[in-house]
Amino acid sequence: MRTFTEGGTMQVAYVVRDLEAAMKRHWDIFKIGPWDIYQFEPGKVQNYFYRGKPATHTCLIAVAWSGDTQLELMQPLTGYSIYDEHLEKHGEGLHHIKLFYADCRKAVEEFTRQGYPVIQSGRIDEDEHYYLDTEKDFGYVIELGNAGRIRPAERRYPA
Repeated sequence: MRTFTEGGTMQVAYVVRDLEAAMKRHWDIFKIGPWDIYQFEPGKVQNYFYRGKPATHTCLIAVAWSGDTQLELMQPLTGYSIYDEHLEKHGEGLHHIKLFYADCRKAVEEFTRQGYPVIQSGRIDEDEHYYLDTEKDFGYVIELGNAGRIRPAERRYPA
């Protein structure tokens, strides 16, 4: 069980077009992994919103730990999300940095008051995530999360 400092960095995430190739490249060259893989979609993700409307997109998510920092790879599959926006605007690469907040809703309220509203959000099991509209000022998105418990991965790479 990892513990995080309030407001501390817990994840660095990249959008990719081919999740399998990206995991293989990270594993083969730097031995980053193993990767836990999930498919996020409406129904699995509760309170799933994209730009204020119910989210309809599906994506593959792969996560691996490097010390106390989680690395995440995201590949959009169907629908439209901030991951698709990123690929269209920037191509593959750094998408967001995730910060830990035990009370995400309180943090969201504070950052919204500062001019950084939520652009995409959801909850899978006990794990909440809120992406803030920070790209204009930071060059990437800031995500807020509570490090809640999540179900076992659907598969792992390498197997």
